[in-house]
Amino acid sequence: MRLAVLGGGGFRVPLVYGALLRDAAKPRVEEVVLYDVSAERLEAIGHVLSRLAAGRHSPPSVRTTTDLNAALREADFVFSAIRVGGLAGRTADERVALELGLLGQETTGPGGISYGLRTIPVAVRVAERVAALAPRAWVINFTNPAGMITEAMRRVLGDRVIGICDSPIGLIRRAAAALGLDPARVSPDYVGLNHLGWLRGLTYQGDDVLPGLLADDTALRQVEEARIFGPDWVRTLGALPNEYLYYYYFTRESIAAISGQTRGESLIGQQDAFYAAVRARPGQALAEWRKARRQRDATYMAEARDATDAGERDAADLEAGGYEGIALALMAAIARGEPSTMILNVRNGSAVPGLPEDAVVEIPCSVGAAGVTPLATRPLPGRFLGLVQQVKAVEQTTIEAALTGSAHLAVEAFALHPLVDSVSTARALLDGYRARIPELAALFAPVKKS
Repeated sequence: MRLAVLGGGGFRVPLVYGALLRDAAKPRVEEVVLYDVSAERLEAIGHVLSRLAAGRHSPPSVRTTTDLNAALREADFVFSAIRVGGLAGRTADERVALELGLLGQETTGPGGISYGLRTIPVAVRVAERVAALAPRAWVINFTNPAGMITEAMRRVLGDRVIGICDSPIGLIRRAAAALGLDPARVSPDYVGLNHLGWLRGLTYQGDDVLPGLLADDTALRQVEEARIFGPDWVRTLGALPNEYLYYYYFTRESIAAISGQTRGESLIGQQDAFYAAVRARPGQALAEWRKARRQRDATYMAEARDATDAGERDAADLEAGGYEGIALALMAAIARGEPSTMILNVRNGSAVPGLPEDAVVEIPCSVGAAGVTPLATRPLPGRFLGLVQQVKAVEQTTIEAALTGSAHLAVEAFALHPLVDSVSTARALLDGYRARIPELAALFAPVKKS
């Protein structure tokens, strides 16, 4: 099989390749094609992969290219992990919002809308090239905001594009471990949107064991999300929230915690140092990557943990892996016909009552050789459903704004978001993003005040 990785010069690519090296089952990926707009980044990641493969028997071959068409031809699977505008775009996403007193975060709130606006046109063009050059390929979308981007790409690729995220499986893994259970033997009742969902139940041998976990302070302390939100709040909700809901439930604390250096600004320093080190010492590429990865993982959502005294991330949890494991498991289920149940970003249909049929939702799905089938979920209570409906309306308005170039729709998307507090602020957001992000300046004309 041939796997094309879009965003192939990205920092997480070695995680995917490492998972492929551990995959001995047949059929297996024999060639990996890395595509990126930066030849320099491709070269650096190529050095890391060559050292990962050293001494391995018949590792997947690696080819790099800056030609998208060349990357896609004859691909069986496509992993899309692009970052339009790079980390400079991300820091603008965060800073413009913070300067207006709002949450400055990559995927949640105004920053997520800005990221989606500039990414959607590119992602749709990628989908069109996949449809033309590799119509039988499955696209597994890593690109954030994952639900929004997957929904936009579905307009071209339909069910052959699937979004993934490692936040839900990490939450489930931590909840099961806190109860001394094997995560592979529990069935989660998880429902929501990407970066906005709740674990409402956890079935083990026919019984829902989540209420017992929520009632046990000692066990809850082993779950990072419970430490972040606090035991009283998760018991109030009757569910364990996805970690990104911290930005909704503790908005003021979040803004205060990230008013210094943003995550994007921190990552620019880390990644610039990594790529520079590899250019200077290509023979040390793998060691440099591992050092940078430890720093990156340890600082993930550090502002929320610091603000709530949640402590350091659990070492075992870090070693359990994330996106790469989900992507490879999904690919294996489809290519080898190995039935599995996974939490994925897929078309709703009738799975989540109260949301549009064409909305992409994040829910448990049955996966096999025939593809992906969403599993029906219990209705969301009002305290969850209202937020989900509002954010989904924002996502769908953002998609229309990005595909039509309508500045009025872009302002509407910002204004409708529950983390943006006025229409005037929404206009200021679009003006600020246009001033700092070239892709948005090219997409949207200035909005006339009326």
